[in-house]
Order: sequence, then C-alpha cells, then structure tokens
Amino acid sequence: MRITKRTNIAIRVLMFCAVNRGRLVTKSEIARCCNTSENHLAQVINQLGQMGYLHTQRGRNGGMQLGRAAGEIVIGDVFRALESHVPLTECFADVDNTCPLVDACRLRLAIQDAAEAFYERLDAVTLDTLVCDNDPLRVLMTPGPCSGRKMGVA
Repeated sequence: MRITKRTNIAIRVLMFCAVNRGRLVTKSEIARCCNTSENHLAQVINQLGQMGYLHTQRGRNGGMQLGRAAGEIVIGDVFRALESHVPLTECFADVDNTCPLVDACRLRLAIQDAAEAFYERLDAVTLDTLVCDNDPLRVLMTPGPCSGRKMGVA
C-alpha cells in the first residue's frame, strides 16, 4: 500500500500545528519546514479545514491552528478521509476496472481485509501520540530550526 502525497502532507501539516499549538502558523512556515510547495499545501489545508481538523483565519495576521485537540484527531480517520477515494488496485476502481477476474478473485477480498487492518492499526494512533514528548520532532518543527532545515517524510 502506498500513501498519497496529499495524505503525507496532511499529516505533516497537522503535526506542525500540534507542535506549534497556541499560535497561528502560516502556510509559508509549513512549506519551508516540511519541504513542500505552498500550492500543494493550500489544497490540503482547505480540505483539512473543511473536515474540521484545522481552523483557518484569513488576512494579514491569518494562519491556521488545530480545529480540535491533538488527542481527538485519530490518524486512521484522517487516512480514511483522504485515501478512501484512491483505489488500491484496478479491481477496486468502479470506472476503470478492466480485470476479467473480478467476480472470482479471492485476492481482492484479501487486499480489502489488509487495508482495513492497516486503518484499524492507525485508529490506535492520535496526533498527540505522534507529537507528545517527541523532542526531535519539536526541534525540526519550531520556527528557528525550520528556517534552514527541511523535514523528510512524515
């Protein structure tokens, strides 16, 4: 299973906001620290805001912060919301499925079960779990160090 870039960026955004709780963070801060473009971020931030994970404030002194407590953000829910539209294999695609085995294939069920097990494992992880007492992450995601360093994959 491969996680989309959108989900990877979304988790980075949420972690950045959780590490910097108590203040509005800007898209440019996150882009610089998390090694991604502001264009990609804008789309992801908009989606996270619509889902209630972020509170955004427009304007000169605008920015974003978590829309709910880090302990209430379940990573499995975030992944499901962002990944559910992406078919794992061709046989999961409604429109583009050309596999002649779809009605008899047992692999499809096994893949579906494996995906659900993946999400269930992530249901045990909250955003707080990812950031709480994680000093190396805090160092990477505070305003000073981020100006010259970029964070890798979440």
